[in-house]
Amino acid sequence: MESERILARAEEALRRHGMEPRLAQRARAARRRSFFGNVKRIALVAGALMIGLPLWGLIIAPVGTTGLMIAVLAFIVAAVVLMAFPRTPLVTGEVLPTTELALLPLKTEEWLAGQRRALPAPATRLVDGIGLKLEILAPQLQALDEREPVAADIRRLIGDELPELVKGYQRVPLNLRKEGLNGISPDKQLVEGLAVVDEELDRLSKQLASGDLNRFATQGRYLELKYQGDTA
Repeated sequence: MESERILARAEEALRRHGMEPRLAQRARAARRRSFFGNVKRIALVAGALMIGLPLWGLIIAPVGTTGLMIAVLAFIVAAVVLMAFPRTPLVTGEVLPTTELALLPLKTEEWLAGQRRALPAPATRLVDGIGLKLEILAPQLQALDEREPVAADIRRLIGDELPELVKGYQRVPLNLRKEGLNGISPDKQLVEGLAVVDEELDRLSKQLASGDLNRFATQGRYLELKYQGDTA
């Protein structure tokens, strides 16, 4: 089956790049950075209160029990707010269609990392493989003109169609994802859709690489004709 062949290729790619999927590593690293960033900010608030309260008592007026309770309450509120609203907002699927093309692959990869836990196991293997292809694609887009037809294809694929595929699956009730209705399994549809995205990313990356290789070969030939031809 086509989707099984793609899954095997994705697993082989992941084995070549390490035991743990890179997308999972990035998701865990992002969660760790967010957590420790919030802890640091909360510690700064606590330090400000520990320094500010004695100074208030020395310079302005005694803090008293009421003031201390207000300070504790303010610290609790600040801690809850800081944990609820991380400093670096998570990438949402809604911003991907308008993201600058050069940033789109890594933004899409970051968004996928956040969706990984909500997907079935076969789909996560494909998503990890897609993440690797997005990392490869990112440097190829740095100098690509957005008016090129291939640029429009890439934007449509990873900025619109891929997010809509994943979000469409997530809108299906949990109890219907395996069996679905009328024998159509959303789990299977998701895997097959991701397999198509994986194949298309590979094709687009090779198309871009082909253009770069042709330009490089042309430049090399030009230099040979210009300098070796002159000496001849």
